[in-house]
Amino acid sequence: MAHARTTGSLPVANVQALAQTCKDSDQQIPERYIRADANAEDVISMNDSTAAIPTIDLSRLLDPQSSDEETTKLGSACQQWGFFQLINHGVPEDVIRDMRKDIAEFFRLPLETKQTYSQLPNSIEGYGQAFVVSEEQNLDWADMFYLVLRPGESRNMSLWPAHPPSFRNSIDRYSSETARVAGCLFEFMAKGMGVRPESLHERFQDQPQGIRMNYYPPCREADKVVGLSPHTDAAGLTLLLQVNDVPGLQIRRPGDDDGRWLAVGAPPDGAFIVNIGDILEIMSNGKYRSVEHRAVVNPDMERISAAVFHRPCQDAVVGPLPELLGEGGGDARYTSMGYLEFMKRYYSAKLDGRNHLDGLRIQPSSQNV
Repeated sequence: MAHARTTGSLPVANVQALAQTCKDSDQQIPERYIRADANAEDVISMNDSTAAIPTIDLSRLLDPQSSDEETTKLGSACQQWGFFQLINHGVPEDVIRDMRKDIAEFFRLPLETKQTYSQLPNSIEGYGQAFVVSEEQNLDWADMFYLVLRPGESRNMSLWPAHPPSFRNSIDRYSSETARVAGCLFEFMAKGMGVRPESLHERFQDQPQGIRMNYYPPCREADKVVGLSPHTDAAGLTLLLQVNDVPGLQIRRPGDDDGRWLAVGAPPDGAFIVNIGDILEIMSNGKYRSVEHRAVVNPDMERISAAVFHRPCQDAVVGPLPELLGEGGGDARYTSMGYLEFMKRYYSAKLDGRNHLDGLRIQPSSQNV
């Protein structure tokens, strides 16, 4: 996965250690972490049932008797929300349990141990931060650990922790299971677009995967910091697992003209939160939506999550599917380019809401040129 090894991030202070120092000594939060946009007062409560993201049942997608109905529901979720909860996905409980346990144990390791897996120059892979490109920019209140998972030969095993001892096996099993789930979803998402089920499989062949494990320390002034800046994902599909039960994900629902944030509650135990990435919005020619989201911080409790990104193969073209264009399909709404060029542009734009994706839209006035 070349993009993970061609874009680096400047080293910054470890936030987990910084949070402990601030707690123990009443030290002020450093200015670089104070965010004017942190305290969004107009947040739709997770307790508002009318605002809950849709729930999709993978077992119903796979059942011939309910597949058509659930596929329609899935297509609606991708178009109207860009996010959904996935239940009955078939990932064994022990795979999820071991994954959660080992990620939590990794973040509990001494700082000097974790730093042996620090990011290398010109790479986001490893322990550290992403998208830090200047000494002046504001910083997120979080640490992250990023690994390339698939294809297997792309793994840098020197960055895969030896402690806890079961970590490597847990991650490997989880990678295989989430790849299976994503493969199923791509098939039914293609049907929802009105194209051949194989259309997405052909572009996501071998399903390159990366995992970002996030640690959000508690912050007594949580309303002044942001755990993860507003952004969209440069992926086809993201599967998010809550490692513990502390919520913190917020999304902007498409069509909400007020630009309000929707607080997403903790999903049912073991369920995934799935979201459409930029690449799938482009391939669907705008039918599916890649939605801006962010992470907020809890004042009293740590939050840990793990996002697995499913991306196309490196020689894929990121552009609207040909089946969706031409006679009866309309014009392309997005610029097409090679995958590596797309990723280069994404990382150079940093985490910047939807600006990167919107910058690839073809303006109506130029569509017939």
